[in-house]
Amino acid sequence: MRNKKGLIAPCGMNCGICLGYLREENRCSGCRSLGDDPRKAHVRCRIRNCEHLRTRRAGFCTGCPDFPCRRLKDLDRRYRTRYGMSMLENLESIKNNGIKKFTDSEKKRWACEKCGGTVCVHRGYCLECGPVAGRKTDPGRTKDKGLKKIREKGVENDRNRK
Repeated sequence: MRNKKGLIAPCGMNCGICLGYLREENRCSGCRSLGDDPRKAHVRCRIRNCEHLRTRRAGFCTGCPDFPCRRLKDLDRRYRTRYGMSMLENLESIKNNGIKKFTDSEKKRWACEKCGGTVCVHRGYCLECGPVAGRKTDPGRTKDKGLKKIREKGVENDRNRK
């Protein structure tokens, strides 16, 4: 995972572990990317398009007078339930420890123990070597050909180890 503070979205999402950023085809450049990104996620994201963030130039949602807003709470609940990650905890860590310490800890947290590659938060797969023990995975939902290949490669590697 690239250790860049520009990959941390205002909501606390680490774009460096996001499926959209990690995939090879139709790759997203991250929530803080400059210019107009026509992706549905960017256009629809109410947090990215929040007026408080645009008018106050707050770097993160923690700078908003409505923090934490209902939208952020809902997003946090979804990510905690589905992926075992909390946006609110991320934002609290950034606020208390600074962005550098946060990105350093994220790099370690989402590194594959087998190969050092990046584990995708949305799929629980290392993009270099496949499934990762102890991570929530949802291989049936993937439509990304690259991730399907990774899943198949991981299953093949597991068979070869036996």
